[in-house]
Amino acid sequence: MTTEANTSAPERMLTTKDLRSMYWRSTFLLGSFNFERMQAIGFCITLMPAIKKFYPDDKTQQAAALKRHLEFYNTHPWISSVVFGVTAAMEEQRAKGEGIEDDTITNVKIGLMGPLAGVGDPIFWGTARPVLGALGASLAATGSWLGPLVYFFGINVIRVLVRWYGLRLGYERGTAMVTEVGGGQLKRITQIAAITGLFVMGALVSKWTTIKFPLVVSTATDQKTGIVTVTTLQNILDNLLPGAAALGLTFACMYLLNKKINALWIIMGMFAIGILGAWTGFLG
Repeated sequence: MTTEANTSAPERMLTTKDLRSMYWRSTFLLGSFNFERMQAIGFCITLMPAIKKFYPDDKTQQAAALKRHLEFYNTHPWISSVVFGVTAAMEEQRAKGEGIEDDTITNVKIGLMGPLAGVGDPIFWGTARPVLGALGASLAATGSWLGPLVYFFGINVIRVLVRWYGLRLGYERGTAMVTEVGGGQLKRITQIAAITGLFVMGALVSKWTTIKFPLVVSTATDQKTGIVTVTTLQNILDNLLPGAAALGLTFACMYLLNKKINALWIIMGMFAIGILGAWTGFLG
């Protein structure tokens, strides 16, 4: 006689309506940000619909769960939805009588904060936002009204999708997400996003950065036609490598940022060099 293993997914207590309620609450994660516990209050408010569903008639358990989620918490606000989902799944298991202690839930949250912040910051703040901003600015600079729309809708579509599907994925996958974060998958995703962002930004550097050197290097007059040919420093650079000045400026800024020079000082320095260069005629 053969027995058939039960491979059906565990029954979930939270409905799509509950997840939507958590999603809308999560959009106010930073509304009560403070320097003592940072995003803790926002995290607790987001988990309230789940806590009420798991412990409907036990006010003591509800209070204990709320207190548990008022501890220090801070990570990237968009990708934090994954942590909401995983935490809700653990609270659900605890409510069903499984041996999950308070420390276990807290440790999982702490364990996810660092890796997810390391993924969210470079992908969203370091890649998506600057790339969309650059695309929007380049369109706006040509007089197109699509410029601000590209940035506004692009960044918000990414935000909504990441928050919603991150919450669902975290809840459906539960604690298995912890193992995936601990592996190399998120690190590889971060590297791919960073490389893609650098590629796009590099392609756009020559478009938005214009540097001209009108300094005259030589002047030649054709004896037959009398045509005067003026060779400037810019002509030489363009013949060697078009966009070399913009590329050099980009590398210089990267070097200074790697040396921990404040970005504001770099911007002020470029203003000063530009004004001085235009005044002396070295820059055009």
